[in-house]
Amino acid sequence: MSNNKSLIALYSTSIKENWVHSALTDYKGVSYTYGDVALHIARLHTIFKEYGIKPGEHIAICGRNSSRWGISFLAILTYGAVAVPILHEFKEDNVHHIVTDSDSRLLFVGDSNRKHLNYDEMPNLEAVIRIEDFSLDMSRNSKLDEIFANLEKIFAAHYPDGYKSSHIKYHNDKPEDVAVINYTSGTSGFSKGVLIPYRALYNNMMFAKEVINMRSGMNVLSILPMAHMYGMAFEFLYEFSQGVQVFFLTRTPSPRIIFDAFSKITPSIVISVPLIIEKIIRKSVLPKLQQPWMRFATSLPIVSNIIYGKIRKRLLKAFGGNVSQVIIGGAAFSPDIDALLHKMKFPYTVGYGATECAPIISFADWKEAKVGSCGKPALGMEVKILSDDPQNKPGEIIVRGPNVMLGYYKNAEATEQALDKEGWYHTGDLGIIDNDGYIFIKGRCKNMLLSANGQNVYPEEIEAVINKMPFVAESVVVQRGEKFVGLIFPDEEALKAAGIQDIASKMEEVRKMVNQQIPSYEHLAEIEIVAQEFEKTPKKSIKRYLYK
Repeated sequence: MSNNKSLIALYSTSIKENWVHSALTDYKGVSYTYGDVALHIARLHTIFKEYGIKPGEHIAICGRNSSRWGISFLAILTYGAVAVPILHEFKEDNVHHIVTDSDSRLLFVGDSNRKHLNYDEMPNLEAVIRIEDFSLDMSRNSKLDEIFANLEKIFAAHYPDGYKSSHIKYHNDKPEDVAVINYTSGTSGFSKGVLIPYRALYNNMMFAKEVINMRSGMNVLSILPMAHMYGMAFEFLYEFSQGVQVFFLTRTPSPRIIFDAFSKITPSIVISVPLIIEKIIRKSVLPKLQQPWMRFATSLPIVSNIIYGKIRKRLLKAFGGNVSQVIIGGAAFSPDIDALLHKMKFPYTVGYGATECAPIISFADWKEAKVGSCGKPALGMEVKILSDDPQNKPGEIIVRGPNVMLGYYKNAEATEQALDKEGWYHTGDLGIIDNDGYIFIKGRCKNMLLSANGQNVYPEEIEAVINKMPFVAESVVVQRGEKFVGLIFPDEEALKAAGIQDIASKMEEVRKMVNQQIPSYEHLAEIEIVAQEFEKTPKKSIKRYLYK
């Protein structure tokens, strides 16, 4: 990576070129220009330097998405320190563990997390800085107390004529140096710290530039948690490198709040996880399409085109009316919703990625996307299927290329399991790849079940059939001995609206309808009704291990 391939140079250039333009905005709150962001970065750099933080040392950040979260992160990165973003949804014991495990010297923390943390549980942490106003919340070093007390004076001495764009001189990044340690949500015990080098982030930015192509004057709404690689890369880091204005919801993204924001911000692109899109379609679109006269109308070619065209227009308006493409990723997408959106020519596409690839693995523009697929290998990435018939017989998906991580922090054993000697990252996902190079994911290796007659069974495929049944909100298929059991969280609103009180009988009907649509070796022996929504990871995929 020569200097013209420097990740940090992208940010210094963007700041200089867009100095007076709006950069980061809290929805219905404070807004910062690129120049404002640079000034805050400079102040934080002054603190780091005066205190003796060295490039390569670790600084953690935990809080809800906000402009100041973004400023904190950029300050860490452009200084050359290693950012350790922590999902604000993590429980306090997880946060304590990650701060300690990552050897972070400082912690930036938002108020919603701060009140739950116990600093005694993080004995090696030297100080805590509040994200909301960059004040010192806790210090174990009198030198740092002094720096914060005299910051205005110290900063003025560095920049007597005020801070200008000409003063920007950020860290010179090297491709194999660690930029970020991103802790995965994990499924048991504590999560692993993924070592993400500058080359991986830079290549993701180049990929985004090629397929999304945003520029100064455009807007994006940050919905996904920025501490997760998907949201961080494609709702924040890429946009900031292009002079785009990033809006942060700063609150829990309910559909009502999201659509209110879309109508006012009119984003140029929408990045989403499947759950949000599926909820919108299931609540707003499917009930209308399932009415008898509508079913008949949509069976007529010319009439169906008109109907689908009207629905598409209404949906695009709901997304703000200015969106060129809706990109979906982060978890499995419902096949029936996928097929419906494709049928109505809605501008959406499904990508595939992993934290270990910072995050992109594959993608296709919506005009070239195939139903059920998550695109072709992204810029510079190679993908292989470990199968003797990769077009028909699912095998583990392995990937190699510039996006792939360096390994897991202080975890040689996990690194050896995930990265082989030839540099292939073993994803743990099962898939096939067609003649055109499109990837189709079939499930997780560890989720695969074995039927009584030795057939491989992928629970995700059965769940896709269950989830499109009426009165089902979500499901998980598990194996008990030789039997397959469907755990179902019913759609309580739909049941109430239909006046159904005997839920068990209705779910038994669902079981029979599902069994009619799947091979006999996959048949569900019974249904178990669960009383509350399944617990999910921050990227909204179900924590399966809790239900085995």
